[in-house]
Formats: sequence, structure tokens, C-alpha cells
Amino acid sequence: MKWKDWDANIKVRLIGEFFVNLLFWMFFPFMAIYFSDELGKTTAGMLLVLSQVVGVITNLIGGYCADKYGRKKMMVISAWGQAATFIFFCLANSPWMDSPILTFIAFSALGLFGSLYWPASHAMIADVVEEKHRSEVFAVFYTSINISVVFGPVLGSIFFFSYRFELLLACLAVSIVLAIVLAKYIRETVPVKKEVLEHVGADKKWYQAVGEQLKDYRVIASDKLFLLFILAGILVAQTFMQMDLLLAVYTTEKVPEQSLLAIGNWDISLTGEKVFGYLISLNGLMVALCTVWMAKWMNRFKEGRVFVLSALLYGVSMLVFGSTTFMWVLFGAMVIFTTAELMVVGIQESFISKLAPENMRGQYFAAAGLRFTIGRTIAPISIPLTMWIGFENTFYLLFVLAVISAGIYYLMFRAFDKKVQLQGKPETEKESSPEPALS
Repeated sequence: MKWKDWDANIKVRLIGEFFVNLLFWMFFPFMAIYFSDELGKTTAGMLLVLSQVVGVITNLIGGYCADKYGRKKMMVISAWGQAATFIFFCLANSPWMDSPILTFIAFSALGLFGSLYWPASHAMIADVVEEKHRSEVFAVFYTSINISVVFGPVLGSIFFFSYRFELLLACLAVSIVLAIVLAKYIRETVPVKKEVLEHVGADKKWYQAVGEQLKDYRVIASDKLFLLFILAGILVAQTFMQMDLLLAVYTTEKVPEQSLLAIGNWDISLTGEKVFGYLISLNGLMVALCTVWMAKWMNRFKEGRVFVLSALLYGVSMLVFGSTTFMWVLFGAMVIFTTAELMVVGIQESFISKLAPENMRGQYFAAAGLRFTIGRTIAPISIPLTMWIGFENTFYLLFVLAVISAGIYYLMFRAFDKKVQLQGKPETEKESSPEPALS
């Protein structure tokens, strides 16, 4: 699909959202460092958990609001909400005020408006792009985000700590421009009202929509294989969710200033904060360059082996991160970490579709998201853990969780293979065969 064939809505959003994402990644990875320094690790960890709980709740109603009130309306409201939030974010980090609590409130509000924005954003792409081109368009947006991840943290390691007020002013300005552009230059794409009402329900309230989605999660309790998949996913999420949490605090506190490149009298040195920025950028660069290639390569192997090896590699990266402060070894650990991430990017959704009955795929995909929502909610506890048991033991604990996750994946795929074999047998054989331990 050529650029000239793209819908004007998508073109406008791709350009606008790129700059928003670039500025977002200039401050977002460093917020855990900020809260730990200003509020203490225990308070920071608990507050970050609370902010994730707010995000989980708003995620549940984001899709409902996009269907009920319209894609454009929710995106414009969210963009203006983020702009208003940046006013308080700027004020809390201005020459006239220094308020970590107001900063936390603003940071949480940004997450809330983001949770309302992105379901409408994805739905709009589905509305205006033909099905055969959707994966291509989503891939372009995904690549755009990862380009932001490459450059944002490197720039943020400079501006966030030295020019935070000016950085947040820039975020405010770009957010206002995006809100104006969305309001003026994109059109509403939600299906006609009758179709919307049939899907959403004419008199359904937001809390009823949340209740219905929560009921859908009952599928987890009735499918033991799927339950194991969710449990393993939550455990391994405690490793990859640490990229902007534990890893940020660790590099800031423990990694000394080191020379990146020295030629004669010319020397480029990186502090711990800047090392962290480069680590995040390395992750984004690898994701942007290697996702498609890795997905094709992983399709050659059995899914079970890929999930198990990915979990183990996450664990190994945690061990390496926690055992060194040498910059180049940390970069090596990030390569291992990102390899583990890329291994399962292309096969997760396809495996979920195999687990799900055809008439329940929507529910299964929705419930599968709990791996990340629950994992993201628990992950900030790692920050106060560093006070209670130390950095090294915290990384060891994450390694253990990754190994347990690998073990659960191994058991789940063994049971899954038995189930597939049983379903492939003739009826007479099925009746005489013992039931698999997990089905």
C-alpha cells in the first residue's frame, strides 16, 4: 500500500503521533528514577503500582468509549486532556515549584488519557484501512514508535535531568498542536449509529461494559492450559517490565561514569543516566530492525521451545544486569534481553488463536492481555525490593521467576501436545485413551 493511497486520517496521525511519542520517550523511561530520588523507593514503588491500577481500569473502558462516542471525539478529548495535564506537569517542575506529588498526579493522568486514546486510534485504522493492508499500516505505526524509542531516551538522558521544565514545555506545545490538528484535519470514522448501538448497546453504561469484560475473563478459570499460559506470562513479565523501572534505578545509582569513546584528547563519557538512555535506545533499534526477520526465523521452530528459551534468556539477562556495572557488558545484557523479546513477538497471537475455540477468540485475546496488565501492575514492587533485599538479590529473584515461567511453559506445551494428539485420534481410540493431565 503506497503512501499516496493512505487515508488522510492515517497520514495526519502518523506524523503527529511520531513527535508526541518522541517527546514521551524523552521523559517516560526516567520517571522511576525521578520518583525514587524524590519520594524514596518504597513510596515510589507503591505509587507506580497505583498508577498502573488506574491504567488497567481505563483500559477496560477505552474500547467501549471509542465505539459509543466515536473515534475522533475520544482522540480529541484525550489529546486535550494530555495537553491540560502537561500544564500541571510543567508547573510541578518549574522554576516556581518543585512538587513530586503533583508530578505523580500529572504522570498518572497522562496514562489515563493515553488509555482512552489508543483504543480509538487502533479502531480508526481498522475503520479506514482494508483488511489486506491493515498489518502493513500497523507495522508502519509500530516502526514509528520504535524509531521514537531509539532517539527519545538518548535525548532524554540529556534534557530530562538538566532541562526538565523546557522539555515538558515542548511536550505541552506539541500536545496542543496535536489536539488542534486532530480536531481540524481528521474525520469521524466510527460505523453508522445503528451498527454501533447493536455492538455497544443503546442504554449500556460504562460500568456495565466493564462488568461484561470482567465476566469474559471467566474463560481463564475454565481452561487450565490457558490459565498456565497466563500465569507463565505474568511471571516472565516481571523481567521485561523492569526496563524502565528497576533497570533505570540500578544504572542511575550503581553505574559509574565511563568512557564510551576516547580518541586522543577527545573523550565521550556517559553517566549512569545516559547509559540507561543508550540501553533503551539499543532495545528500540533492535526491535525496529530485527522484528520481521526474527519472526520469520522463529516460525521454523516448535512454539514450546521458543517460549521456554525466551523466558530463560530473560532470566539470563537479569543475572547479567545485576552482576555488573561495566557499560559494555550492560549493552550485551540488553542484546540478550531484546532477543528474548523478539523471539515471541510473532508467535504469541497465533498460539492464542490455537488455544481459543473459534466462537471465543475475542474473549481469549482480551483475557490474554492480563499477562501484561497484571504483570505491569506488580512490576513496580521491584523498586522497594531493592531497599529490602538489595539490587543483586532483586535481580536474582527475577531470574528465578523467569526460570519458573520457563518451567510452566514447558509443562503447558507438553499438555497441549498431548491434547492435540488426542484430538487427532479416531473416536474409538479417544474413548480408550486416558485424559491428559491438563486440558
